[in-house]
Amino acid sequence: METIDTGISSGQAHKMPPPHILLMEDEHSIANGLKMVLTEEGYAVDLAMTGQSALDSFFNNGFDLLVADLRLPDIDGFEVIKQVKAKRPETEVVVITGYSSVYSAVDAMKLGVYDYLPKPFTEDEIKRAVSGALENKKKAMEAKQAETAETQEEKLIQKREVTNVLNRTAEDEEFWTELMENGSEALQEYHLSSEAKAAIISGDLKWSNEHVGELTQKQLMFIFKRLEREVW
Repeated sequence: METIDTGISSGQAHKMPPPHILLMEDEHSIANGLKMVLTEEGYAVDLAMTGQSALDSFFNNGFDLLVADLRLPDIDGFEVIKQVKAKRPETEVVVITGYSSVYSAVDAMKLGVYDYLPKPFTEDEIKRAVSGALENKKKAMEAKQAETAETQEEKLIQKREVTNVLNRTAEDEEFWTELMENGSEALQEYHLSSEAKAAIISGDLKWSNEHVGELTQKQLMFIFKRLEREVW
């Protein structure tokens, strides 16, 4: 049987749980058949026969993927998808429906649904849709983690550079004078954002405390002198 590449190496497989899927389908035979197919692919699958039970289960547990029928005995499937996406937009969705139309397909795509499968569909089609949706989520999470790491690195750089500037003002009188008179021109050699430069030049103590941390007396000397100059 074809297996799905979940991006987990054999050495890591025992450490990470399988992708968790919530299957929202009110026809018992279809629900049980799909659960069997997806479970055999290595996924953890929970069933919900109504929209409300799907929402309850989703918000209590959280899932990597929602496989959603659109016609349910209580809540419209689109409404369930809207609530899921509003609360946890990173969750991927695959729609399965026996009442497909161009209009509902367009509406589904507008909600950020990954795939739209009219019934009846084959096992291979649902496997591909689920695998693709989970891979899409994995890539999105990796991109977000990379962005977060880059942001954290930039924050550390800013903290280091601001600290270097403030330390230098206490040790280098010429630099102190140049910074006081020429502002940002004196900071060309430092890797600083425009926001950080403005904070140093204006003596913004609040910004410095928030982005650098508590400053030493030596580091505070330039800021206090800058603030005195502004007052006068």
